[in-house]
Amino acid sequence: MLVAILAISTLSTFAQEKSFTAGLRLGANLSQVSGNDLSFSSGGKVFNFSPNDTRAYGFVGGVFLRFGKTIFIQPEILLSQKGGKFNVFEDGKASGKTIDLKLTNLDLPILVGVKIGNVLRVNAGPVATFKLSDSGNLGDSIEQYQGQKASEIFNNVTLGYQAGVGFDIGMLNLDFRYEGNVNDVVNVKFSNPNTAAKFASKGNSLQATVGIHF
Repeated sequence: MLVAILAISTLSTFAQEKSFTAGLRLGANLSQVSGNDLSFSSGGKVFNFSPNDTRAYGFVGGVFLRFGKTIFIQPEILLSQKGGKFNVFEDGKASGKTIDLKLTNLDLPILVGVKIGNVLRVNAGPVATFKLSDSGNLGDSIEQYQGQKASEIFNNVTLGYQAGVGFDIGMLNLDFRYEGNVNDVVNVKFSNPNTAAKFASKGNSLQATVGIHF
């Protein structure tokens, strides 16, 4: 963050002469996963891991650059936490157990937007997400119930899109966005090639941030 602030302070000296701004954003993600259930038999019972509609909380923060005034391009570098929850069913009945999933990512969105008046912005564009770490017990739960290790549980790189609105009030920025994935975030492959079960899920999130530009 100190390096980012120093870089922004240096770049902001050009803001008075060029249609260029730079700033910081900080806020929260409300994310979930959706896709097909993972079904398998173990110990004479049939188990299902089913995505839960409940959204998981996570932080998001980083830096952005904006080139242009009325029509602009805005690349960003964000540290972002996303995840979801899964319900466990035994023989078609809810077991009361929930599996949590949380991923810490590096997000690189590139937005194209239009400034409407002095305050309102509308922007959308692609985002590339690189997984840095994962927490929760999805992998441990699969091994516990299935009795075998699963590999490639998470995709290390996912592609998606963001779209939303923003408000510029002086140096203050408020942004509200929706993010969806094009490819799967979760894509479980078992070490046993005879296992036919496939478990794949995409993610989506609602994002709200407060920022300041220079």
